[in-house]
Amino acid sequence: MFSAEDFAKALEQQDYQFERGSVVTGKVETHESDGAYVDIGGKSAAFLPTKEASLESNVDLEEVLPIGTERKFLIIKDQDANGQMVISIRAMEIKALWDKLQERQENGDVIEVTVSGSNKGGVTADVSGLRAFIPRSHLARRVEDLDTLMGQTINVAFLEVNPETNKLLLSERVAARSAAMSHLNKGELIEGTIASLKPFGAFVDFGGASGLLHIKQISKSYVSALGDVFKVGDLVKAVVLNIDDERGRIALSTQVLEKYPGEMLKDKATIMAEAEERAKNLSKSVSEGDNN
Repeated sequence: MFSAEDFAKALEQQDYQFERGSVVTGKVETHESDGAYVDIGGKSAAFLPTKEASLESNVDLEEVLPIGTERKFLIIKDQDANGQMVISIRAMEIKALWDKLQERQENGDVIEVTVSGSNKGGVTADVSGLRAFIPRSHLARRVEDLDTLMGQTINVAFLEVNPETNKLLLSERVAARSAAMSHLNKGELIEGTIASLKPFGAFVDFGGASGLLHIKQISKSYVSALGDVFKVGDLVKAVVLNIDDERGRIALSTQVLEKYPGEMLKDKATIMAEAEERAKNLSKSVSEGDNN
């Protein structure tokens, strides 16, 4: 027999299903000027505000949710004294979207967005209704006036996808680097610009990627100071020495282009002028060595 205790337990379970954050199935009963009433099996019909009906704004409720429509909803407000709850479709879609974006971040996906706003720290873009931020340091180009990027479409990768803090950070630089690395081969000659000088080497920007020309890979002769060979902004041609996909690092070398130790220090201009031909000869010698 179904005792009073069994009934109480069943009632508790039913109430638990109607807590905020729970997903319930309901059927649209009536439309009002500001929303719709939906039967979800509770004490009274739940209320779906028009703004919670979709990710899109200005939707026609009668068109998107005709009376009799049965579907799932997310409870976003606990029941009041009359047992009425507030439900949402929009919140469910947002949750599903965050889940999808987290999955795309894990997969290392690159997406296309259009710049919709800017501030001193970077630019903003819309991602399926969510506001995303691209920090200035993660733009592929150095731009003084960020307003000039308004309306431009760019490829970006995911830096941070955090639904709890509502933070969606994107990076054009990471996307460009991923694209460059996917087409890059060991032994390939690249042409780039010296972006910065460090005690251990020079960082070279090329094709949206950045590689390290270590001080020991500049010449077969000892280099006492990087400033004696390069300055920021210099154009440089170098050979890809190694590609570390896991760490996203690219190692470069100009040393392998030298005909004699110290040539980079004495006649850098000649090496740069003959870089393509020297790189071809280098590839041939490596191939011949492999065949032998």
